Amino acid sequence: MRPTHELRNISEIRTFYRTNDEPIYFVGPTPFNLLGLDRWVRNFNYVTYYDPWDGEHPRIITPAKVPDTTFTSSEQITNHLLTSDEVRTKLAARGGVPRVMAVFIDEETEAICADLGYQLTLPPVALRKRLDSKLETTRLGNEAGAPSVPNTLAAADSYEQLLRLAADAGLGEDLVIQLPYGDSGKTTFFIAGQEDWDRHAKDLAGKEAKIMKRIRNTALAVEACITRHGTIVGPFMIDLTGYDTMTPYKGGWCGNDVFPGVMSAKQRTAATSLVRRLGDRLALEGYTGFFEVDTLIDLDTDEVYLGELNPRISGASPITMVTAGAYADLPLYLFHLLEYMNVDYTIDVDEINERWSELAAIDQWSQLIIKQPEDEVSQILAAPRTGTWGIEPGGGLAYRRPSRDWHGLEDESELFFMRVYGAGDYLFKGADLGIVMAKCRMQTDDPKTLTPRCEQIVAGLRSQYVSASLSEPALPMPSLLGGKAL
Repeated sequence: MRPTHELRNISEIRTFYRTNDEPIYFVGPTPFNLLGLDRWVRNFNYVTYYDPWDGEHPRIITPAKVPDTTFTSSEQITNHLLTSDEVRTKLAARGGVPRVMAVFIDEETEAICADLGYQLTLPPVALRKRLDSKLETTRLGNEAGAPSVPNTLAAADSYEQLLRLAADAGLGEDLVIQLPYGDSGKTTFFIAGQEDWDRHAKDLAGKEAKIMKRIRNTALAVEACITRHGTIVGPFMIDLTGYDTMTPYKGGWCGNDVFPGVMSAKQRTAATSLVRRLGDRLALEGYTGFFEVDTLIDLDTDEVYLGELNPRISGASPITMVTAGAYADLPLYLFHLLEYMNVDYTIDVDEINERWSELAAIDQWSQLIIKQPEDEVSQILAAPRTGTWGIEPGGGLAYRRPSRDWHGLEDESELFFMRVYGAGDYLFKGADLGIVMAKCRMQTDDPKTLTPRCEQIVAGLRSQYVSASLSEPALPMPSLLGGKAL
């Protein structure tokens, strides 16, 4: 029901969502990013290509697979779902004007929604693409007082020219180079000598890039939301990257930890201020709503730097949705949704940020993104069920009960697993096996390594997959969980 007055506080906003009568759909390969949001919002549903529950989740619409359909991007999957006759029929039968949200969209998505009369509740594609550039993020961050690691934005044709550019900027000779677009695990290069340059010259030579001083750092992910009242900053979490039991990509993202000691109070204050300044600058560009930021803490100087920007829902969203701040007020994404639902409301952003900062010091959650690390092709014959699993005293895993999401986890002896690829799907290097959510840490402090509990979980779940080797996959699929996108 549409409110007849301005929503004046969090309680009234909660009531608005609990009585919502507008159909809202999250569309994409899987429902993971916003899974559980249907607990907060009436008439919230998911339209997905994969159905991890095999038809048992009442809020998920998954059309029948079309034979010989191939995709090279998640945007193509979103557009395929929106134009599916089966999906369109089901949405029409439910009535109302659908509000659509997705992780990845393109100009075709905008055209499809306009043609069907759907309301796309996201910033314009052209703006998202421009802000997605690591070079543009760096420039805007500098303007906002949210600086990156010491860097220069330039193109080098040779290793000698790279060294000259680095020397002019005072960066030294141990360098990190990022291309403007692409997953950080695939488009970030570590160059400490001629041999490194020669190995990556075909990717780097002549291309404008972000050339950075290499620092010892801790990477922290955080999501935020730009509202008409200011920028709200979610919980900070440490990235898990490059672990070869979960990803084939060096530097590839494979999970997150959030826990009370994830950062000091001083670091949290500095990082929150940096993200708010960036958010306020993005607002001047016309951006409204949800975004994710990677921040870097220099372990030698304690400086906090801007890493990169993901102007979209991200893979960090699941943790953001279940932390203490979300339960005290609202899941962060619901502030995004308010901006697109033509509702007048008022909130105290400073008060929310202060409360969430305090609550972040008492929460512990983690997630794992498990890909196929081996470079071989096979077809899955059996896969673990989606639901709640238990960690047995001997270290093995046992399926305990069906679950729609991870909100019901009792303690660190349980985990929620959401299967992505199942029986009949194909495994290949980088293929997405599934996602784990748990209330325990998965990574140790310096030196960083996987905890024994994490190793048990990964090994236990991987052992549940049974596959048969093939010479090549019949239907090659994109890696769907890359770039912190899920």
